[in-house]
Amino acid sequence: MATMNISLPEQMRDWVLERTEGGEYANNSDYVRDLIRKDKQRAERLEVLQAAITKGVKSGEPKEFDKETFIRHMKNK
Repeated sequence: MATMNISLPEQMRDWVLERTEGGEYANNSDYVRDLIRKDKQRAERLEVLQAAITKGVKSGEPKEFDKETFIRHMKNK
């Protein structure tokens, strides 16, 4: 495993210590790895959402939605 040294303001350092001393994480590295994992997952979800938005924007002009026709269509499937 690679090593990385980081500098934190005292308030952030204290927060990390609270999380690890409270038993939620085994150590400081475990906490930081969890934060990075969660940030990566968030970025991946945003990428999927942005791709869907882009696809929608490029799909052309919106068409009128008829709820009854949609319901009939779904029941026939």
